[in-house]
Amino acid sequence: MRDGNLGKLGNSANVDDGSGARSTGLPLGPTFWGAARTVLAKDLRVELATREIVTTAGFFAVLVAIMASVAFATGPETTTRVAPGALWLAVFFSSILALNRTWQREREENALAGLLVSPIPRAAIWCGKALGVLAFVLAVEVVLVPVVALFFHVDLPAVIGPLALVLVLGTVGVAATGTLFGAMTVRTRARELLLAIVLFPLLSPALLSSVAATREIFYAAEHGVPVEAGEVSGLLILLGIFDAVTVAGGMAMFGALLED
Repeated sequence: MRDGNLGKLGNSANVDDGSGARSTGLPLGPTFWGAARTVLAKDLRVELATREIVTTAGFFAVLVAIMASVAFATGPETTTRVAPGALWLAVFFSSILALNRTWQREREENALAGLLVSPIPRAAIWCGKALGVLAFVLAVEVVLVPVVALFFHVDLPAVIGPLALVLVLGTVGVAATGTLFGAMTVRTRARELLLAIVLFPLLSPALLSSVAATREIFYAAEHGVPVEAGEVSGLLILLGIFDAVTVAGGMAMFGALLED
C-alpha cells in the first residue's frame, strides 16, 4: 500500500529557492520525528486494514505457549522453570514473523524504493519501522501474557507491574535489532531463514536477561513474596544498556545497510 503523505513530502522538498535551482535539502523536508511518525502511521494503517501481522503472530505465539504448557508440565515447579522460557520463545518467534512480514510489504510494488528516495533521513525510516514492529509485538504480548498466566498458573495481578517493565525493555531490543537486520535481509531469497540465523546470536543477551528476570518475578509471586523491580535491577540495567546500544546502532547503520 502506498502512503500519500510520503508522496507529499517528496513534492514539498523539491521547491524553487528563487535562484532557479531546485532544493532537496533536509531543512525543507519534515522533521526527524515527523518523518518517523509518517512511516509509523503508514504501517499502522496497513495493519489496521489487513490485521495480518498481529493475527498471524498472535496465533503462533499462543500456540507455542499452549504446546509448551502441555509438553513440559512438571507440577508446581512449572511456573518458574518452564513459563519464562515459553513466554519469551513465543515472543521471539512471533517477532520474527512480524519482522518478515513488515519488510515483505515494503518489497511489494517497490514501496521500499519510494521510502528511500523520499526526502527524509534514513534513520527516521528505521525509527518509524522499529516503532511499528514494537507496536505489533506489544499487541501480541497483550494476548499472550494472559494465556501464559492461565496455562502456567501465574498470579498475573501480582506480577503484572514488574513483568510489563521486563516485556517492554526486552521487546525494544528485539524490535530495534530485528528492524535493522530485517532491512539487510529483505532483498535476499532466503530472508526468513537468514533473519532468524542472524538474530538468534545477536539477541542472546536480551533473551537470556529477559528469561532470567521473568523467572525471578514468577518465583517471587509463586512463594507469596512481594514482587519488586529492585530484585531484578541488574538484569533490567543490562536490558536497558542493550536497548540503548541497539537503538543507537540502528540509527547509525541503517542507511549504510540499504546502500546498493
